[in-house]
Amino acid sequence: MSKRVFVLDTNVLMHDPTALFRFQEHDIFIPMVVLEELDAGKKGVSEVARNVRQVSRFLDTLMARHTHAEIDAGLALDQGVEFAASADEDAPRASGRLYFETRPAEGSLPTMLPGNKADNSILLSALSLRGVFTGAEVVLVSKDINLRIKASVIGIEAEDYINDKVLEDLDLLYTGYAELPGDFWSTHGQNMDSWQEAGRTFYQLSGPEVTDWHLNELLYFGRENDIELITRELDGDTATLELADDYRPGKGSVWGVNARNREQNFALNLLMDPEIDFVTLLGAAGTGKTLLTLAAALAQTLDESRYREIIMTRVTVPVGDDIGFLPGTEEEKMTPWMGALMDNLEVLTGNGGGSDWERAATNELLSKRIKIRSVNFMRGRTFLERFIILDEAQNLTPKQMKTLITRAGPGTKFVCLGNLAQIDTPYLTETTSGLTNVVDRFRNWRHAGHVTLARGERSRLADYASDKL
Repeated sequence: MSKRVFVLDTNVLMHDPTALFRFQEHDIFIPMVVLEELDAGKKGVSEVARNVRQVSRFLDTLMARHTHAEIDAGLALDQGVEFAASADEDAPRASGRLYFETRPAEGSLPTMLPGNKADNSILLSALSLRGVFTGAEVVLVSKDINLRIKASVIGIEAEDYINDKVLEDLDLLYTGYAELPGDFWSTHGQNMDSWQEAGRTFYQLSGPEVTDWHLNELLYFGRENDIELITRELDGDTATLELADDYRPGKGSVWGVNARNREQNFALNLLMDPEIDFVTLLGAAGTGKTLLTLAAALAQTLDESRYREIIMTRVTVPVGDDIGFLPGTEEEKMTPWMGALMDNLEVLTGNGGGSDWERAATNELLSKRIKIRSVNFMRGRTFLERFIILDEAQNLTPKQMKTLITRAGPGTKFVCLGNLAQIDTPYLTETTSGLTNVVDRFRNWRHAGHVTLARGERSRLADYASDKL
């Protein structure tokens, strides 16, 4: 492949500061207007501002003790790899050079792009580079779709920044369950060991299909009302399976809530398992993510005293004013954002019936054991023996997700809920979301589990609307 020169847009560096070191043997060019936009975005405590400051530190390290002539000739990127690795251990080894816009761009843009907008200045820089790097291909890299469209229209090759993609196709994302063939028992029955331990039933078997399974994955048969199994140990082609609990109507319940389908039953198995510290639940609206999680949290906090309290939080992506414009304390500011959680809480507290006084007493008790917190104030905290529920997790970047999950102390269970079809954050997609990242990274850890809830269970009206609208 011929050498390329990548012109980086500001949003690429704001999204991933280590992008400077992710283009391997190719060169990087940073227009002056990008440095101006970075300077304008460095203030504040937001994730974007922190990323901008990190980019500035990288650039400062690369430029240290270099003369203007050396900077004009391009700086070797491999000198900053160790510094970059301290911030991102996955940063690859770069061997290209970093160029800055040290002289005015030559030429002009087509007349249909008037004005001095920053995007148009970047386009002009990319056009001018063709006369400088005659033996290389000049490519504009931006997460701004409209800028990429304009670049293509005037003949500049443009690409999205895809190095942060977890998967090439969302269909490859781990679902958390797999179907067993109908002849499974006849094939493995004679060579399968089974035993009971602490009231649980286990099976051990060997076979080539075991290599395709994952820890804490649900294995089921196509027939309804058949047993369901969970993989607990994997060693080469040998697996230890555990019989899953049944929380369907007439079998068992969690705080009055029953599983209405196979995926919900498996979700309750993960949520109620004390050996599972991290759970991710994906699914569209109405699949039961929030209701199941709240029921499991209440059962283990109030009935079993496994956790001291429940922490409920979500990402606040505003449609209008930001959270800071709302009056009151942190909890009062978060109340408008927690409507879905509070609606499900009302369903759970109303399941037991009783008088108004009993329901009021229950709500008073719950208010002391359920705390609503903002994601904005999670940095630096440590939660001990808490059941943490993170809603709308699809709007977090991988770095933000890491910041939140590492807040969990001993005895804490962390549950992430989200719908990848409802990402509201600019420059995040289904394949780059922090939620997608943790589903993929945690799928073979013995203390983590995931399930994708596929069937809506709200009402026949909601189901019909989901299919037809």
